[in-house]
Amino acid sequence: MTAVNAVGQRKWDDGLIARRAAAEGGAGGEPGGGEDGSGGGSKGPGRDPRDGGGEGAALKVRLDALRDLLGLSATRLDPPVVAEAGRVLAEAAARQRLSSRHTVIAIAGATGSGKSTLINALAGVPVSETGLRRPTTAAPIACAWSEGAAGLLDRLGIPGRLCRRPLAGGDGDEALRGLVLVDLPDHDSALTAHRDQVDRVLGLVDGVIWVVDPEKYADAALHERYLRPLAGHAEVTFVVLNQIDRLLGDTTDQVLDDLRRLLDEDGVALGEHGEPGATVLALSALTGEGLPELREALGTFVRGHQAATRRLSADVDAAATRLRPVYVGEGRPGLGERSREDFTARLAVAVGAAAAGEAAERAWRRNAGRACGTPWLRLWRWYERLRTPGAGGGEPAGSAPLEEEPTARQRVEHAVRVVAEEAAHGLPAPWAQAVREAAARGARGLPEALDELAADARAPRPGGKGDGTAGGKPGGTAGGTVGGKPGGGAAGAAGAAGKRAGGKAGGRPGGLPPRPAWWPVAVLSQASMTLLQVFGALWLAGQIAGVLEPRLLPPVLVMLAGIVGGPLVEWACVAAARGPARRYGQETERRLREAAAGCGRAMVLDPIATELMRYREVREQYATVSGGRLTTR
Repeated sequence: MTAVNAVGQRKWDDGLIARRAAAEGGAGGEPGGGEDGSGGGSKGPGRDPRDGGGEGAALKVRLDALRDLLGLSATRLDPPVVAEAGRVLAEAAARQRLSSRHTVIAIAGATGSGKSTLINALAGVPVSETGLRRPTTAAPIACAWSEGAAGLLDRLGIPGRLCRRPLAGGDGDEALRGLVLVDLPDHDSALTAHRDQVDRVLGLVDGVIWVVDPEKYADAALHERYLRPLAGHAEVTFVVLNQIDRLLGDTTDQVLDDLRRLLDEDGVALGEHGEPGATVLALSALTGEGLPELREALGTFVRGHQAATRRLSADVDAAATRLRPVYVGEGRPGLGERSREDFTARLAVAVGAAAAGEAAERAWRRNAGRACGTPWLRLWRWYERLRTPGAGGGEPAGSAPLEEEPTARQRVEHAVRVVAEEAAHGLPAPWAQAVREAAARGARGLPEALDELAADARAPRPGGKGDGTAGGKPGGTAGGTVGGKPGGGAAGAAGAAGKRAGGKAGGRPGGLPPRPAWWPVAVLSQASMTLLQVFGALWLAGQIAGVLEPRLLPPVLVMLAGIVGGPLVEWACVAAARGPARRYGQETERRLREAAAGCGRAMVLDPIATELMRYREVREQYATVSGGRLTTR
């Protein structure tokens, strides 16, 4: 955010999704400057009315989009990347505050190319010193064809004493009104300070005239350091082949064709046949041959009052090209439904949903056996539990061995890594890293939250029917303890998800599974069979004691009916309990799966979705910055 704030642009909220804090104030453009560069409204005397529409309006949209782009992504990108784009915004704001009636064009070239001779010929007066001593031009010198360019010259760092005026009433004086020519030091000067001045001024002017001569027009330093990197600025570029008076016959055309070929190899579009691009001319500043054509081209360029807009648009194009690797990735990034389902399935495995369902099914069957089994079998089982050390408490419901806990934690971490990589696939490096970090932050408390959900499901507590609890505790303890705040942050959302997914997990008081309506009938039938056994036994005992009349068959039949009927009732109950037990286990597994899914969604998937939504926003803004050349996928 430093680079953005440094240029005085509006601030942004770096929350989940950065939104514009305030609407645009008014319908006017950037603060305008008077003809003297002192300020004024956008419709003041120093602002050309055509600046507000056409190319100017398109540029304003792109600059606003670039400003928004940096605001949305400043925390995701490296400071040098943001600073470079911020510099473009700062220079655009500085240029738009100054006079739009003036066009600043630099004359650049190598040693001995005739730059100073050319500016003197255009001005009609000796503006710049010429001679054999090199370097002749030690500092930028300006020539202004009209008043009011003081602010522009101050921006270039050219003092007033180095600004000249052309010959009053000279040829082309009125046609070039508004032109400011700047004669630069040699770009191949042996002095580093001279080269630094060339680089600095070239970054600030509206256009540039490259002066080459027949000997150095193919100089690698010129093409590799300047023409090739500035190929996107072709519309504000003039390439002038000077000193054609030294060439014989049709050699001029040959050299000019070769120059065009080199420019084409550099990627510089040539403005021929009505196409926008660089203007290439051949002339002799010494004899004046070809000079009228250059005057005419400069006059048309200056009268259009679009040079500054085109230069700034080219700067934005260059910034968009540099930013492309951090905003445009390969493929179609995002998190599909398949990835979400796989993540949920991995969490279900990690939390042991299937094992919890099986344990619940076994618990349901055990409860059925205890309630509907014969008293003698239940008494035997009780005796066996007393005889077996450590088994008095019965089988813990769904308890897992201690060695399985680290494995479950590793499974959770693996699930988070996998879903983060799938979400980050196809994203540019900064945004892929942001997605991974968001997933890692959300997953810090996920294993603990899932452990508590599993504990609640495996060891249910009194909760009553339909209390919307997960194991008897409203919302599960995941929402109340993770993060140290009751129901706070993602943990609170996870707890709420657990509460919604909990359903009826408490069952009966005491943690027992719920009983179906036919259980009382089964219990009564089992009690009846037991009473038959007791009644038959007492009847038989009375006959043996002589109290009752001896009739052996009836009591034996009664006892046999009770003895056989008891196991039959128990077997029927076990058979009838299979379906409800299976459904109860499946329901328990489903609830635990949904609770784990809600917890994972709140703590991992939602933060990932937030980062992906932010990336989609910045990608749309980048498409605007790049001039619509990016097709959003």
